[in-house]
Amino acid sequence: LQLIEPVLVGPKARIEAAAAEAGVDIGGWEIVDTEHSHAAAAKAAALAAARQVDAIMKGALHTDELLGAVVRSDAGLRTDRRITHAFVMSTTTYPKPFLITDAAVNILPTLEEKADIVRNAVDLWRAMHPDGARPKVAVLAAVETVNPRMAATLDAAALCKMADRGQIADCAIDGPLAFDNAINAEAAREKGIVSEVAGDADILVVPDIESGNMLAKQLTFLGGADAAGLVLGARVPVMLTSRADNERARLLSCALAVLLADARATGRIR
Repeated sequence: LQLIEPVLVGPKARIEAAAAEAGVDIGGWEIVDTEHSHAAAAKAAALAAARQVDAIMKGALHTDELLGAVVRSDAGLRTDRRITHAFVMSTTTYPKPFLITDAAVNILPTLEEKADIVRNAVDLWRAMHPDGARPKVAVLAAVETVNPRMAATLDAAALCKMADRGQIADCAIDGPLAFDNAINAEAAREKGIVSEVAGDADILVVPDIESGNMLAKQLTFLGGADAAGLVLGARVPVMLTSRADNERARLLSCALAVLLADARATGRIR
């Protein structure tokens, strides 16, 4: 199975040395030689903007270097959306794959930024589901009632009203919901929550990066979940691989990027 056709961007000597150490034959792959990692990030962004590549994957450089090149105003990769991140998770204890967002890019998102986090995640979910079904979006908080002293609950309520007014489209959204009643129907019934989202969520929107990052990593390292992640909101998908990611996680992220790129190319999503 050939998911991608790699274009290796960076100092050529270091790329060839890494390939030799790993025992990988890269003779058939294009290498774009650059002086250092900053130049590699800029060149990768330029290749994507020129439509010479369809996606970007982070290699041995810092995340800030890569995203800094992607979000530059002159890079040609920005859209009117906020740059966000989503993990697609699959675990044996939940009947379907689901998204967690944003657990890697936006530290303490505002209401406006959370709206883009939802929009980007909905686009990714729709790329994964070409049947046209609407995803169920749960906006998470510590409780399932609006509490003026808990900003996450206020943001959740506002996001739901934005969806009612058409500012967020193509999804069913509810919140605030605690994690248990977002993913467990019995927990939702015990709390008396009547909602098409509660107990059956497809997308979990977390309040901040700490809660999202811990949730995703707990599911992966303690729950044995499979995970794939993408940066969204740019003109091409960006794979932020981590040194802790195994080969399966990297391959799943590649597959996810292929799905998203194809959905955009065919006009199924914006």
